[in-house]
Amino acid sequence: MRLRRDRFVLDLSEHHGDGTPGSTVWVPISDVAALHKELHATGYDRMSPGIEVDSPGGPTLEVIDPFSNTIRFCQTTAQNAVNNVDPENHRS
Repeated sequence: MRLRRDRFVLDLSEHHGDGTPGSTVWVPISDVAALHKELHATGYDRMSPGIEVDSPGGPTLEVIDPFSNTIRFCQTTAQNAVNNVDPENHRS
């Protein structure tokens, strides 16, 4: 399965040798609040993550893919001031 968004491409797999099930991928993004809003707008109950504003790399939104891998979308600290991430408005 291939995921594509803008310039980011990620191939998801459960095949032996492709990676360990339960792995974590860290993806830097410019606006975690916008992704949060977009995911919640889908209405899909299993895709309603919150934003961890105190994560080490900056505000982070975490999802689990169909193969039990974790994808962490992180807004780097430099972008936080630009996008004014407010922890009270982004909890699940």
